[in-house]
Amino acid sequence: MRYAFFSDIHSNLESLSRALAHLAPDDVLVSLGDVVGYGPNPNECLAILRARARHAVMGNHDLAAIENFGIEYFNDAAKEAMVWTQGVLDEPGRAWLNGLGYELRFPEFLLVHGAPVRYFDYILEKRNAVAAFAATDAPLIFVGHTHVAQHWVQERNGSVGHRHMQRGGELHLDPGKRYIIDVGSVGQPRDLNPNPCFVFYEPENGRVEWVRYGYPISTVQRKIRAAKLPVYLADRLDSGR
Repeated sequence: MRYAFFSDIHSNLESLSRALAHLAPDDVLVSLGDVVGYGPNPNECLAILRARARHAVMGNHDLAAIENFGIEYFNDAAKEAMVWTQGVLDEPGRAWLNGLGYELRFPEFLLVHGAPVRYFDYILEKRNAVAAFAATDAPLIFVGHTHVAQHWVQERNGSVGHRHMQRGGELHLDPGKRYIIDVGSVGQPRDLNPNPCFVFYEPENGRVEWVRYGYPISTVQRKIRAAKLPVYLADRLDSGR
C-alpha cells in the first residue's frame, strides 16, 4: 500500500490535476485540509476530492467556508477570497466539507491539518514541534497548514531535529524515533519554491517521499484575475511565498 498525502490545495485545479497524474490507481489519497480558499476553482477541486480521496480532515479554510469560523484572523486577501468562495460553493461540496473531522487516528499514524489537539496551530518552530509531540502518543504525524515541506524528528533521547524539503527528497523512518511529516502545499507553496509539493508514504518500508512538480502557474493566475480575486494571490504563486 502507498499513501499520497495532499494538503492546502486551495482551489488550485491545475496543480491538483498535475499532482493526481503522479498517482497510481491503487494509491490511497488522503487530504489534510484546506481544499478551498484563495484560488478560483473550489467546486471542481472538491468534486475531485469527493470522488478520489479515501480519507480527509478539516482545514481552517474549509471550516471558514462552511461556518465563517475564524475568518476574523485571516489577512485581507484571505478574507476577500473566502467571502468569494462562500458565495460560489455548491451544496455537494459544502456537505462534504461539513462531514469532515478534525483528526483521524490510525494505529501507525495521526492525521491533522495543523497540529495534534490544537488543530489549526502552525508547526514552524522547534517549540511548536515539541508541543505537538507532547500532545499525542502517535509515532508518526502527518500535517499541512504551513505550506512548507519539512519534517521534524524526535530522537530516542527526546531531542527534536528538523529538515526542510524545499527541493523534495525522501526520508526512511527509524522505528525507534517519532516524526512530524509536513507535506507542504499543492495549491500555494510558501517555502520559496513555486513548485507544489505532496508526500508519498510506504508503510511497509518506512519510506516518505516529498514530490515537487511543475504546473501551468500562468493559467491559474489568469483565472484568479478573471474571478476578481486579490491580485496578490496570483502574484505570490510565481515566488512560492
